[in-house]
Amino acid sequence: MEEKLNELLTALGLTEKVDDPLKVYVLSSVTERLLNETNLTELPDGLACLGAELALGELLRLKKSMGLLDIEGLDLDAAVKSIQEGDTNITFASADRSREILRYRRLVW
Repeated sequence: MEEKLNELLTALGLTEKVDDPLKVYVLSSVTERLLNETNLTELPDGLACLGAELALGELLRLKKSMGLLDIEGLDLDAAVKSIQEGDTNITFASADRSREILRYRRLVW
């Protein structure tokens, strides 16, 4: 999953150190979340891309909230689904990929 995350970061023009503690934390957190949701002890290869995308989103969100993300080169217009001006209401477009996890879910008694 780390390799796929690095590919995504490179594709977006963001260079991250492999040993970046925040990146390591996010990868660990996403892996744990996926393992908890599937009740598995090892992450299946089929969830590596989804995990990388979840980790990328979490990493960008954390870096932006800490003021460590230079987003001048990123176009986030596609992320906005609708904007209402009266009382300011913004709806973000999101792909609900959480259903992909269901294929790998194992029941626990």
